[in-house]
Amino acid sequence: MTSIVEDALRVTMLKARLAMTAADSGDLDIAYRVIDSPVGPLLLAATESGLVRIAFACEGHDAVLEALGRRISPRILNAPERLDPAAEQLDAYFAGRRRSFDLPVDFSLSTEFRRRVQEQLPHIAYGRTATYKELAGLVGNPAAVRAVGTACATNPLPVVVPCHRVLRTDGGLGGYLGGLEAKTALLTLEGALDEEGRRA
Repeated sequence: MTSIVEDALRVTMLKARLAMTAADSGDLDIAYRVIDSPVGPLLLAATESGLVRIAFACEGHDAVLEALGRRISPRILNAPERLDPAAEQLDAYFAGRRRSFDLPVDFSLSTEFRRRVQEQLPHIAYGRTATYKELAGLVGNPAAVRAVGTACATNPLPVVVPCHRVLRTDGGLGGYLGGLEAKTALLTLEGALDEEGRRA
């Protein structure tokens, strides 16, 4: 009689073999895994082109995977190995050992203007912030402050594409896909907020 631990190990090995077979045969379009982080469990998903989605637990990981299945491909598998580089870089970021990410990203979930805004976000340096208005100016449309806010709110790659570094003109945090507690934690980690939540 096998133990529960042996059964669990066998299932894990079977899943890994299935993921490798699917990847080798070209039947895997989206690989995903979930990692623990100081802002809660994060779902990481990648296509062949790169990291396509990072989702907070509050978004509902199952709902996010279903949406990826509808918008990109239903051929989705839990295949952690493909996400190893992203998981390692995120671990280093949360440990304070990394200030930027060097990962291929796939912006196929973003429309033209939103993508332009999201591609600008990594230019806001670690530990710095910009306002929605400043970001609108940087993408060449100073009047599009609200659209910039929407682009940040729909960023498919939070943390790696740092929409948390964008604040309201009055210094308020604004919104955040992962919740204001997560936004505060990220800005505090980067030294952009002091321990009392004020801009450093």
